[in-house]
Amino acid sequence: MSIVKRFITESIKRTEIDEFLQKKLERAGYGGVNLSKTPLGTHVVIYAMRPGLVIGRGGETIKELATSLEENFKLSNPQISVSEIEIPEFNALVVANRVSSALQRGVHFRRAGFWALNQVMEAGALGCEIVISGKLRTERARFEKFRAGYFPRCGEPALRFTKKAEAHVQLKPGMLGVRVKIMPPDAQFPDKIKIATELPPEEREIVTPAPVTAPVEIKAPIPAPVPEPVPEETVVAKEVSDETMPAKEAESVAVNAEEKTEEAKE
Repeated sequence: MSIVKRFITESIKRTEIDEFLQKKLERAGYGGVNLSKTPLGTHVVIYAMRPGLVIGRGGETIKELATSLEENFKLSNPQISVSEIEIPEFNALVVANRVSSALQRGVHFRRAGFWALNQVMEAGALGCEIVISGKLRTERARFEKFRAGYFPRCGEPALRFTKKAEAHVQLKPGMLGVRVKIMPPDAQFPDKIKIATELPPEEREIVTPAPVTAPVEIKAPIPAPVPEPVPEETVVAKEVSDETMPAKEAESVAVNAEEKTEEAKE
């Protein structure tokens, strides 16, 4: 078998398994399946809103699913695990099944479309598009489109992050189709730039602040006082005690002082 035929047969098998589980687990809120091959067999992950209905009482339902997958689709040793859908509004298949069940109950198609669109947008999705096609009001088939939010149609983000699903419902006028496309909030676009206000912890540098010191006042030096010149006429007589000078020197000093005072008087 060539590589192309192998990929085609595996894709056909995946779609057949998906359709089988969707019919079998309609009440459990089936949201998709993921198949992966392991050395021990095939690992099957089923996403559902109510995992208890998928497992069954004592694991009866999940054992029946394992045997049916092994017999009907030739899966080697299927190991089934069930994962609960945390936010059903972000699962396109769940939303499409909700719209189809509402149409089957007799709800008007516009009411069902806007109701599902508001639920998806209120949950926090970036964008959503719901298309309902078929014989809506007249005998001629047409389609009605409900769209909200930011929803690119082409490019890598549209192919990588968009979640798509289809559902069909048989009514009295004919078959109606429901197509749902959801852009989840974790999608990344090249034209959406986030400006980081804070650096990550590994890029932060520890900056030690400079110590705060009190301002120092620099005072100008005070000039020393200039001594006034002593006139030659005035003579300061120093008092000399008798204890520090001998008696003869003291008498000579006193005589000289008296002579100078008399000359000054004359």
